[in-house]
Amino acid sequence: MLTHVHVKNMALIDEAEVEFGPGLNVLTGETGAGKSILIGSVGMALGKKTSRDVIREGAEYALAELVFEVEDPQIAEELAEMDIVPEDGQIIISRRLQGNRSICKINGEMCTAAAVRKAAALLLDIHGQHEHQSLLYTDRQLDYLDDYGQEKTAELKKTVAEDYARYRDCKKELEELCLDEEQKKRQLDFLEFEVNEIEEAALKKGEDENLEIQFRRMMNSQKITEALTEVYSMTGYEEMHSAGSVIGYAMQRLQTVTACDERLEGLGQTISDIDSLINDFNRDLSDYMSELTFSKEEFVTVSDRLNLINHLKEKYGNTLEDIQKYAEEKRIELDKLKHYEEYKAELAQKCKVCEKKLTQSCERLSEQRKKNAAEFEKKLTEHLKDLNFNDVRFQIRFEKTQHFSANGTDSIAFLISTNPGEPMRELAAVVSGGELSRIMLGIRTLLAEQEHTGTLIFDEIDTGISGRTAQKVAEKMALISRGCQVLCITHLPQIAAMADCHFEIEKSVEEGVTRTSVRRLQEEETCEELARMLGGSQITEAVYENAREMKRLARECKK
Repeated sequence: MLTHVHVKNMALIDEAEVEFGPGLNVLTGETGAGKSILIGSVGMALGKKTSRDVIREGAEYALAELVFEVEDPQIAEELAEMDIVPEDGQIIISRRLQGNRSICKINGEMCTAAAVRKAAALLLDIHGQHEHQSLLYTDRQLDYLDDYGQEKTAELKKTVAEDYARYRDCKKELEELCLDEEQKKRQLDFLEFEVNEIEEAALKKGEDENLEIQFRRMMNSQKITEALTEVYSMTGYEEMHSAGSVIGYAMQRLQTVTACDERLEGLGQTISDIDSLINDFNRDLSDYMSELTFSKEEFVTVSDRLNLINHLKEKYGNTLEDIQKYAEEKRIELDKLKHYEEYKAELAQKCKVCEKKLTQSCERLSEQRKKNAAEFEKKLTEHLKDLNFNDVRFQIRFEKTQHFSANGTDSIAFLISTNPGEPMRELAAVVSGGELSRIMLGIRTLLAEQEHTGTLIFDEIDTGISGRTAQKVAEKMALISRGCQVLCITHLPQIAAMADCHFEIEKSVEEGVTRTSVRRLQEEETCEELARMLGGSQITEAVYENAREMKRLARECKK
């Protein structure tokens, strides 16, 4: 459930905080007051693509912050799989737009907009003003049917997608294998060249790293020799003022007085250890310098070998392991071409097996979809009758596509007849905008029964609706809000009267600056707002009484 919304510097909203409650939350206000800005802020916070133009004039940034209470154990479990753990039962999602930057956070930790959208799909569903138009597209109609029956079709759809991927890959490989003799010979020659080039190099693990070390040492041998010769002279015993000679003399002088005080024995041992260390250091340094000598032939050998390896890396991979892996892949391709006819026949047979398996999984999915469709038709018809489609008939027509896809081989169409004696026809040929809105509301009611989404948002779904139909829609909204939290922007007093929490969005001008504010209405204020929605510019006592009566009837209806 969405409990709190904090918006700052969004279009007309300077700063607003809204505390939503359970059940039906209604937002009303004059046209242009900024109702859709608030819902847009929610969408922005949940990762929806948003223009920087929404940042309020003169402000440096825009911020939207949402607080959700997670009560459903299934949603909590699915969030945990995304490493999102509610803190004290809450999930806090925020997004800040500043300049060209967009910063998203979940429970204070930065994340991607994609991660927010994935989490949002579990927490909230926004139904925009124009989404009902998607009902006219057959691919979206199939999505709605699958959403309704997802518990029964999810595994079947997964199987179809996996079988289709295997079939597609196999078919693609078979198509690519159809070569004429000239193409086959050219490809054979090229593969043999690549494999031979790598095999002749006889690469050894770690060889490139060792060669790099040798080459670097050889290239810098003169510089190294000069430095080490100087170090050897400074630390040796041949020069009077070198470290070894000075330490040796100091050790001799200390030995002459060690017998005078037993505490000097420790110092004598320390300087003896220093002398031993310098001696060992010089010996190791001398050994290294003797190994530093190399012939011109040795340098050429190392250089050529390193060049060969770097050449192979440029062609076949960044590491020796990548090169060997590439060679193995090409050996397999080479073997296929050498046994071309046998492999082609084997692959063709494999494609037949994959196609048969895919056909079977598509048929199982289609069979289950048709069972789901029968339930969908029956239940949606009941909901549509509740929404004042008194003589409605609804049917889902199935057709088989001529090709496979990851979604199976079903193409469906929603058919409807809204009046007695009229034939069943596709939605686009029959219904008006208001009727589409009601059909979508019926579908949303169906899906709300199946899904675990905690919050549904309807942004002016009441377009083109009035009179008794408006009352039916209001009753349906109230029914949906019993199972989940509903936020609804509306112009209809019938829906507003059903509100458990009623918010008014107002626009005001102060010192030449336009601002939008949101406030929760008390009982009497709710009646005043209903009267405004009923009466327009002329609000009489009769209109007020009508508003109070509408609120009273709504309370009785909800009981």
